[in-house]
Amino acid sequence: MKVYHSLAEFNPLDCAVATTGTFDGVHLGHKKILGQLVQTAKNVGGESVLLTFFPHPRLVLQPDVELKLLTSLEEKIALLEQTGLDHLIIHPFTKEFSRTPSLEFVREIMVNQIGVKQLVIGYDHHFGRNREGSFEHLKEFGPIYGFEVQEIPAFDIDEVNVSSTKIRNALSEGNVELAANYLGHPYIIGGEVIKGDQLGRTIGFPTANLDINFKHKLIPSDGVYAGTVRISGTHYKAMANIGRRPTVGSDKRSVEIHVMDFEGDLYGQHLHFAVGHRLREVMTFDSLDALKAQLSADKANALSKLA
Repeated sequence: MKVYHSLAEFNPLDCAVATTGTFDGVHLGHKKILGQLVQTAKNVGGESVLLTFFPHPRLVLQPDVELKLLTSLEEKIALLEQTGLDHLIIHPFTKEFSRTPSLEFVREIMVNQIGVKQLVIGYDHHFGRNREGSFEHLKEFGPIYGFEVQEIPAFDIDEVNVSSTKIRNALSEGNVELAANYLGHPYIIGGEVIKGDQLGRTIGFPTANLDINFKHKLIPSDGVYAGTVRISGTHYKAMANIGRRPTVGSDKRSVEIHVMDFEGDLYGQHLHFAVGHRLREVMTFDSLDALKAQLSADKANALSKLA
């Protein structure tokens, strides 16, 4: 997959099969669109193209509304690379760009700058200034500018529409299993390992403290979770404490990961925790011995769930 950080870097294709959208989380609904996009490109001898944007449009247009996202740009690129896409264009989103009329968006960007011959769009997709463009508009524009349009209907899991909003709600409630069902993969929390107070190692549970440098990243609700991490190409079982640590008097929200059966220095490395299961809520213990006993029970529970 070739990655371009603006439309200016991209040369028009002879036969582009394209789609556009934010694709936050790259969930099952997104994967259905991208799967059809990639397959259509193969069928017609073209190349698949996704036009997406950074920052997220709502962060630009509604700066006063707090929005938490499912993926950082780095995480989104990694997930999209797994879909078989040929080209990923990440165009800077600005207020000026948001004022592009729908006709100009189709004619100048999709047709002239990308070279679209087939346009694959998701259910209820809108585009252009004030989201004025719709599937009906595209059906009108297609014969004029020489492209065909495919619309993918609402994609359901157990009769529930998949959406980034529903995934955010599930994570905010700590229901990481439901979020993973919607996503089609475990939710990922990534960050650089920084030094903490090193208390964990004194009770036999050393932890890697993550610095989540993407401030808009959605972190699941406070609790203890089981999951996996990948270190130097090897997957390790792990458990994480997300939130405050009342037993040691810390009110600061943090993400601390205990990697099982691993010894080594992780400081400065970028670690990705794939969240699999919620084990319990954050609790206050009367002593460090009581905390250690609970962590031992948590580890046994985590190993059971991750088996």
